[in-house]
Amino acid sequence: MNEAEFTGLCRELMPALYRVSMAVVRNHADAQDVVQQALMKAWAARERIRPGKERAWLMRVAINECRDVQRRRMRALPMEQLPEKGWTPPDAALREAIDALPETWRLPLLLKYMEGMTEKEASVTLGISQTALKGRLHRARKALEKALNEEVELG
Repeated sequence: MNEAEFTGLCRELMPALYRVSMAVVRNHADAQDVVQQALMKAWAARERIRPGKERAWLMRVAINECRDVQRRRMRALPMEQLPEKGWTPPDAALREAIDALPETWRLPLLLKYMEGMTEKEASVTLGISQTALKGRLHRARKALEKALNEEVELG
């Protein structure tokens, strides 16, 4: 992959990389850092990226970077900085319910519905089978349904 092709790929995928990173790390500065790190790693490995697999490979690199950020953050977060729960409007309630999902359910949901990936693309990106992806999507949707129904009953 030459420099012009790489630049085009970056321009095409940066918004999606940022959205997925933001959904995982939930912090603007960290999401920007994740995207930058992922692109630097992609540049260094550009000769090894298989044609047609660029998007899935780059998403995987970004997700791995997100996990590194989360690990570092968990070591440094004092208990008094944990957010308090309060009333939230419906869109915020959905966002909160998605954010509360375990990462293994949240990422497939975001890749399929937010990034518009096919099940095959999302499964390749996550390094799991399509059957496993479908199971995770099903469990994520059920968990969201339950969380939002509880929100309606309480609200």
